[in-house]
Amino acid sequence: MTLSGRWMGLAIRPVHDGRRQGDETGRFAAAAILLPLMVLSASGHARAAERSLPAGVEQVYRAETSRIRGFDPVRVGDVTSIHAISKVYETLLQYAYLDRPYRVEPLLAEALPDVSPDGLEYLFRIRRGIFFQDDPCFAGGRGRELTADDFVYSIKRVADQKNASGGYWAFRGRIVGLDAFREASASVAPTDYDSPVEGLKATDRYCLRIRLTRPYSQLPFVLAMHYAAAVPREAVEYYGADFINHPVGTGPFILKSWRRNYRMEYVRNPKWRETGRQDAYPSSGEAADATFGLLADAGRPVPFIDRIVEYVISDGSTQWLMFLAGELDVSGVSPDNWDAVFTADGRLNEALAKRGVRVHAMPQLNTYYVGFNMDDPVVGGNRALRQALTCAFDAEQWVRFHRGRVVRAVGPIPPGVSGYDPAATGAFPFDLERARERLQEAGYPGGRDPSTGRRLELTLELGAADASTRETAELLGAFFDRIGVALRPSYNNRPAFFSKLEQRRAQMFLLNWVADYPDPQNFLQLFYSPNASPGPNRTNYRDPEYDRLYEAAETLPNGPERLELCRTMVRMVMEDCPWIFLHHPVSYGLSHRRISNYKPHDFPYGMIKYVRVDERPAPVPQGGLRGPDSGD
Repeated sequence: MTLSGRWMGLAIRPVHDGRRQGDETGRFAAAAILLPLMVLSASGHARAAERSLPAGVEQVYRAETSRIRGFDPVRVGDVTSIHAISKVYETLLQYAYLDRPYRVEPLLAEALPDVSPDGLEYLFRIRRGIFFQDDPCFAGGRGRELTADDFVYSIKRVADQKNASGGYWAFRGRIVGLDAFREASASVAPTDYDSPVEGLKATDRYCLRIRLTRPYSQLPFVLAMHYAAAVPREAVEYYGADFINHPVGTGPFILKSWRRNYRMEYVRNPKWRETGRQDAYPSSGEAADATFGLLADAGRPVPFIDRIVEYVISDGSTQWLMFLAGELDVSGVSPDNWDAVFTADGRLNEALAKRGVRVHAMPQLNTYYVGFNMDDPVVGGNRALRQALTCAFDAEQWVRFHRGRVVRAVGPIPPGVSGYDPAATGAFPFDLERARERLQEAGYPGGRDPSTGRRLELTLELGAADASTRETAELLGAFFDRIGVALRPSYNNRPAFFSKLEQRRAQMFLLNWVADYPDPQNFLQLFYSPNASPGPNRTNYRDPEYDRLYEAAETLPNGPERLELCRTMVRMVMEDCPWIFLHHPVSYGLSHRRISNYKPHDFPYGMIKYVRVDERPAPVPQGGLRGPDSGD
């Protein structure tokens, strides 16, 4: 579990739960260190961007994916599923592709919203002439035009308790009347989606008004998340419980086929051409983007790709061989392949460079952790036990295990986000003597349970079973074994893993949180008690004082007062240890020379529309190339 899942279509081996002002120095310094890797391919990007395929030649993009939970925007929150959803569904706003620092820009909205002076009212005007794809759910099978009512309906779906959406944390207590709608939805009667919500209204066919309960400057970020994607009511009612398997969106691609746990194929949405929809490649970005050929397509209509084929490949060796054979356009870099990709001084292997392979590297807004279920009778109510296990975590060995491709986490907030403290060392750094003292205080002297005389055994739930995941579990087990505690790994596929988390049946689990938006609140909400599972507070952590500080910080603008509240909350969770804070990764990916217009992005959902395939691809395998976990 060492690769990032935010590359557009790259291998997604870790189990992600989600998707950053302040001290940006660490982030930019890390990016500067990685610049030589990027420079290796600068001229290649420029040349590739100048090429185009002959007329009539299909652009096919081939990549690896992981098992997904489905295509219902309100019901999924893992990175793999969000990547799938964002090809088909769209939101009011999106992140600008090339710009850094990150900013949101209009997507289905005509422009950024008009905001009232008190910060409580947002007025969005919806783009005219945007249509849903053709689908049997519509009258005559013809997709209809998008309207403001679609956003009212879609946000209500997030609030509807019958949908058990993990995304309601982003809306809870925010929009006037929405919590009341949510409470009413708990009834056994069908939810009344025609029931008005005062703060969520379509004032006309193309105008959406959102009224907040209090100022919330993160609202534009929230409206760029997949939870707020426009979903047609007709599709939900037509497909019923099976809607999760039948995406019907306005996006650049439609799902053509889905062989579960094996292969997914998307094709261009023909509705765009039919209705004359014109979305363009960006015309501006960072200063270096032109050097890398990233502005050669400025202003041209997107998407460029005609077809996307993704394979579920759980075996890293199979994935790597497919990339080398040209059967995948992109690849992550696993620990097993590190020496085959990079030289001792960190440069791209000469043989790969001669083949035109390019390397992309990016420090990530992403925190890995081991979570303790606070509802569990053994670990949840025993803070000294959690502190002992945290002290047993050998950070230096962990970094060596990851070959220096990670930064030790000393709290939930990653570098580059307000609230991160680069001078912090953690409340419970590696210290075996202190770990043994805390273990005795916890009631388990020497790791033994006095009531049974046996070693304390704890269960760690994992969302994969590949070699990297097993090695990670073994290392964690070795850390705990030093203080006499046994760790039993429990391997699951992704859906089963998340099911255990949502039902609060996991004692301990290995997970990471990828920022949904660049703000500390997105990480601190992982400990806010109203967000307990099935929400993003997977540990079910509860502290009334923490909740009070969190709610106070939410209403404040960015500044010293808010920063101090954030750091206070970080200190609280570091003392309580609902997590063992592991690391923040640096992500590496590879692409073949035929791929151009690619720029690493922390929020890449839907960005595949900007990527171009410039050379005739190798034949796409239609069957027979299956990984070991490719069965249903």
